[in-house]
Amino acid sequence: MKLTTRGRYAVTAMLDLALHETGGPVALGDISARQDISLSYLEQIFSRLRRGGLVLSTRGPGGGYRLSRDAADISVAQVVDAVDENVEYTRCGGLENCQNQQRCLTHDLWASLSEHVRSFLDEVTLARLMERPAVREVAARQDAAPIHWADSPVELENR
Repeated sequence: MKLTTRGRYAVTAMLDLALHETGGPVALGDISARQDISLSYLEQIFSRLRRGGLVLSTRGPGGGYRLSRDAADISVAQVVDAVDENVEYTRCGGLENCQNQQRCLTHDLWASLSEHVRSFLDEVTLARLMERPAVREVAARQDAAPIHWADSPVELENR
């Protein structure tokens, strides 16, 4: 398994959303600026997250996204699934046709690893990540740092 950029960015963006939604819907532009993720890429990711039932959108002034349920009820595995990522270490994707349409010598090893990774991601929720001191420290640093939109620094706290 190689978690792609889409999966990593989806988890990062959802954690950012969970950390910042207390003030109402969060604009993708704010997440984009804080996390240095392309706005157009975030729009694609959030379209999938919305279809997956993990976020709700609000249109208009003051609009943006919010979690569809409590952060304690959203696992990292659900986020990865919503953006169509596959947590699978076997070469065959679990189909047991790894070598000449048959099971390879190390299939069980990689299948077991896939199960462990999946189980771990199922157990980790956004709320658990938010509780980590290192996550809080990074979020505080990002919130305090000036960001650049159209070559003009803007403090997030003034937005």
